Amino acid sequence: MIKTLLKNRRKKHELRNVDKPELYRDIFPYNEAPRIKFDYMHEPFDIPDEIWITDTTFRDGQQAMPPYSVKQIGEIFDLLHKLGGPNGVIRFSEFFLYSDKDKEAVEKCLSRNYQFPEVTGWIRANKKDFELVKKMGLKETGILTSCSDYHIFLKLNSNRKAVLEGYLDVVQEALKNNIIPRCHFEDVTRADIYGFVIPFAQKLMDMSQESKIPIKIRLCDTLGLGINYPGVELPRSIPKLFHTIIHEAGVPSKWLEWHGHNDFHKVHINTATAWLYGSSGANGTLLGFGERTGNAPIEALVFEYIGLKGNTNGIDTKVITEIAEYYRKLGITIPENYPFVGEGFNVTRAGIHADGVLKNPEIYTIFDTEKLLNIPIGIGITDKSGTAGIALWINSRFKLPDSMKIDKHHPGLLKIYEWVMNEYEAKRRTSAISDIELEYQSKKFIPELFESEFDEIKKKVKREVTDLIEQFRNRDEIVSMNKKEMEKFLDRVIQDYPFIQLIAITDIQGSRITRNITQIEDKHKYEVFTKDNFAERDWFINPIKTGKTYVSNFYVSKITNDLCITVSTPIFDKEEKKINGILEFDIRFEEAVKM
Repeated sequence: MIKTLLKNRRKKHELRNVDKPELYRDIFPYNEAPRIKFDYMHEPFDIPDEIWITDTTFRDGQQAMPPYSVKQIGEIFDLLHKLGGPNGVIRFSEFFLYSDKDKEAVEKCLSRNYQFPEVTGWIRANKKDFELVKKMGLKETGILTSCSDYHIFLKLNSNRKAVLEGYLDVVQEALKNNIIPRCHFEDVTRADIYGFVIPFAQKLMDMSQESKIPIKIRLCDTLGLGINYPGVELPRSIPKLFHTIIHEAGVPSKWLEWHGHNDFHKVHINTATAWLYGSSGANGTLLGFGERTGNAPIEALVFEYIGLKGNTNGIDTKVITEIAEYYRKLGITIPENYPFVGEGFNVTRAGIHADGVLKNPEIYTIFDTEKLLNIPIGIGITDKSGTAGIALWINSRFKLPDSMKIDKHHPGLLKIYEWVMNEYEAKRRTSAISDIELEYQSKKFIPELFESEFDEIKKKVKREVTDLIEQFRNRDEIVSMNKKEMEKFLDRVIQDYPFIQLIAITDIQGSRITRNITQIEDKHKYEVFTKDNFAERDWFINPIKTGKTYVSNFYVSKITNDLCITVSTPIFDKEEKKINGILEFDIRFEEAVKM
């Protein structure tokens, strides 16, 4: 198939090295909305025999939110592996390689030894960046190869010929090292397809044929300008882009991939369209988090895949709910009406619809959400729900265990029922009661079911400081157990995190290895603190016994009089088979909350 594609090119296309950039002002006037232009030529469907999903949660998705910790990246990677299943429906995942944290995250995910998703890199098109790929030992890397004149002339301040030569130079370097290059044709929906894109792709295929190494191409719709309608002109037409690059440049479907953005609310349908017209790969992120408007949501692509293929091929759709719950624990807000994972996505509130659901759930639900997503059907509360309906809502909404479930005779529930009936009888309400309203009334009349905001803040602070200390314990400076190196590194840490009151390291006998590393303003307070051994302290005993991070209860520091918690974690040797010491942080709680 590959040889056939390479031989059956219609003609060789040479690079057009223009003097002025082609900005397609008739399509992209900039001071007005982009235009959709038609040539009325239709391309046939060309769905590959095998299609898959690729992941950019840790690259593009990472640019839309506070950085993940190394621990969080490992845990999310585990969920991707579990969701995609053993047959590689989620086939690849890409990572930045620039910072120490990036490299540590890659090493953590590689250590899982999963076949899928395969860990791949992402670099800019220069040889210096490529050295990072070699050092990490990756088999494949993405390379940023911007294609439009917007990028070539206005961003890179160069010309097509010079840019193309630079791209090919880096690709050649990858081939020399037996690393599969994946060229990201950035901003392809504003590029000169026959003047740059096809000549570039043809040269890549020539290099691939000569080296016997695949060269992959990701078509990147950087601004979400792609159009899925049949009969649209290039460069915005997704059908034409894939038809052209397959049949003119000879690129096999299994080397092709689509990466979209949601600027015009088309990211999911555009990504699915890429599958229909010849792309094996469809790139996305978990929950669609990505730069600006985001990328194709992987959970949506999962259901699109099942719909197109007619089977799950090992996908575990229940993991989608696990992923949503994980992000909520990180403090990420998911809109209530977000498909598949929003808390109200399968809640029927219209009275006539609720009546239908009670008779037969198939009438108003998309599928068996309890079986496929582990989420039962919800029904909005109206004046017809009764106390039993409200009790069912509360027990389901808050996932109460049997020992805590609310009975329809509970005094607080009767107060909520009274409020509901007043809404309809006295206020002549016609709409269903919203979940937010019911939650407020539940907090008001059954407060024992809820944690206070302070309790939630305490939990979040404990999670954050746990992630923080576990991130630092794996640093080479700490693992070395070299006093000078540890103190030099920890001096920088305490400057970067003003809410840390004290950092210190003890050996496994409980004796201090480092000095007490404190904020400058507290240094004199610790000079009178002369304790030599801490072997009886809970923060020392617990990590030694369990091998896990310990977080103390609140206490008032005798030294600074601040409300504090202590977090401590074992320092393992490089093989993680032996505990060499304990890293301790004393955290000013109020300052941590502010941060």
